[in-house]
Amino acid sequence: MTATKITVQATVLGNSGKVWECYTSPKHIVGWNFASLDWHCPSASNDLQVGGKYIARMEAKDGSFGFDFWAVYDEIITNKKLAYTMGDGRQAAVIFDGMQNNTTTVTITFEAENVNPVDLQKTGWQAILNNFKQYVESI
Repeated sequence: MTATKITVQATVLGNSGKVWECYTSPKHIVGWNFASLDWHCPSASNDLQVGGKYIARMEAKDGSFGFDFWAVYDEIITNKKLAYTMGDGRQAAVIFDGMQNNTTTVTITFEAENVNPVDLQKTGWQAILNNFKQYVESI
């Protein structure tokens, strides 16, 4: 059975170097990696090399729920692409397309999981990407 793939995208005001740094640096990840304001990302670590592990702690601010999102990198092309396998075996890729006028389009394609509806997954990942865009453009 072929996994359903979901794609989310945002065009961010900032060159690909800045956008990459904000996407991959733990000091920045904690500032944007959540889908709504009642959640946060209190910690993150990122071993940015093929075979390296990415871990982000995601928690409801009221303490009612939390989990570690983690993945292992399969491919890294600095300022251009990240490909990784999530802890549950699903794959994802993030493309950074540096454009003219100091903008970078970030496109994430990931395999859907089988617990939540596809629309809910897409909405959640898009909300996180929208937070990322807002964060990058505010610093």
